[in-house]
Amino acid sequence: MDPIKPIRDTVGKNLWKQVEELEPNFKKGGMLQSLHSTFDAFKTFLFVPPITTQRGTHIKDAIDLKRTMFIVVIAMIPCLLNGIFNVGHLHYVANGMYPGFWEGFGPKILYGLSKVLPIVVVSYGVGLGVEFAFAQYRGHPVNEGFLVSAMLIPLIMPPDIPLWMVALATVFSVVIVKEAFGGTGMNVLNVALTARVFIFFAYPTYISGDQVWIAGMSDNPDAYSGATVLGVWAKQGFDAVQQVGFSTINQSVGYAPIDMFLGFIPGSIGETSKLAVLIGALILIWTGVGSWRIMLSVFVGAFVMGLLLNAMDLAFDFNNPHLSVPAYYHLIAGGLAFGAVFMATDPVTAAQTTTGKYIYGFLVGVLSIVIRVLNPAYPEGVMLAILFMNVFAPLIDHYIIQSNIKRRLARG
Repeated sequence: MDPIKPIRDTVGKNLWKQVEELEPNFKKGGMLQSLHSTFDAFKTFLFVPPITTQRGTHIKDAIDLKRTMFIVVIAMIPCLLNGIFNVGHLHYVANGMYPGFWEGFGPKILYGLSKVLPIVVVSYGVGLGVEFAFAQYRGHPVNEGFLVSAMLIPLIMPPDIPLWMVALATVFSVVIVKEAFGGTGMNVLNVALTARVFIFFAYPTYISGDQVWIAGMSDNPDAYSGATVLGVWAKQGFDAVQQVGFSTINQSVGYAPIDMFLGFIPGSIGETSKLAVLIGALILIWTGVGSWRIMLSVFVGAFVMGLLLNAMDLAFDFNNPHLSVPAYYHLIAGGLAFGAVFMATDPVTAAQTTTGKYIYGFLVGVLSIVIRVLNPAYPEGVMLAILFMNVFAPLIDHYIIQSNIKRRLARG
């Protein structure tokens, strides 16, 4: 018998009683009726909504939209934890301290928290504030979709990004990309990615260059190279990675593949560790929340395009140092894995048909590598590739459906 169950049941019953006593104040005619949407949001956050369908198709399931969003947030926790550690780790390594994994573990965590936690708080605070304001103004329930977007936004930002910039980008993404189209489930583009795109085009110096990916580098920019692996490839070629940065695993100059896989490299807060991303992918696939078809297709598309570009480099001399990067390195460097698992699989903006998911994911992977390799001014291509395919996802589904209709009609 679970010894905590009686306590948990008692607390739950008392809390439910308090909620029921307060609810009349927020209903029509109550003193606080204008805040009904806010009260409803907190109530459904604490308890499963007592709402059943009265007509049409009835689906009995223990999970609702809020619980689905929570599963995605839980899947991102490994990326967040690694990001907190890596921000502190690279800061101290750049300043000549604690080069090993366990050395200075406590100070690294504390420094990482001091940089990452404020970004998370601003993202959730500002974004949910806008969501609640729109819900109150329209008299609609608060949408749950931003629970995921608010975590994604910090994870795709540099650690030294100004907080006011995070707030501005969050407002832009929620108002222009989401609420203007009708709220959760109606947006055409991925909300979190548009926040990053906004900063990239409005304030490019804060999200590009060599000094923005390691916290505190602006204080001593000449002491250590803060360039990302993709940035080094694009400017100096694949071999230059062996002379830039510091390998945490090998304790030597130059990033090793294992550093890229485990996440001990400069980059956005949550995208560097492919191990953490894989853990999140397993959670999403096991719970049925994320599409394994899209994830797999993105990786296959990226790998195939990488092999094709490698072949082109051998056959022709294009004088592009990025062409010689082995195809499998594209899978462990940059944000491709994070984008494939958490961005491309967005159920609102991705393809919906089974065949369409394969096509959509494959093209995301192909375009990511094309942008990386053929556009030296922008070495990371997964963000633009996903947004581009978000626009074409409905078209892919349309042609898949029409093809199925024609095939069935042809069978008579």
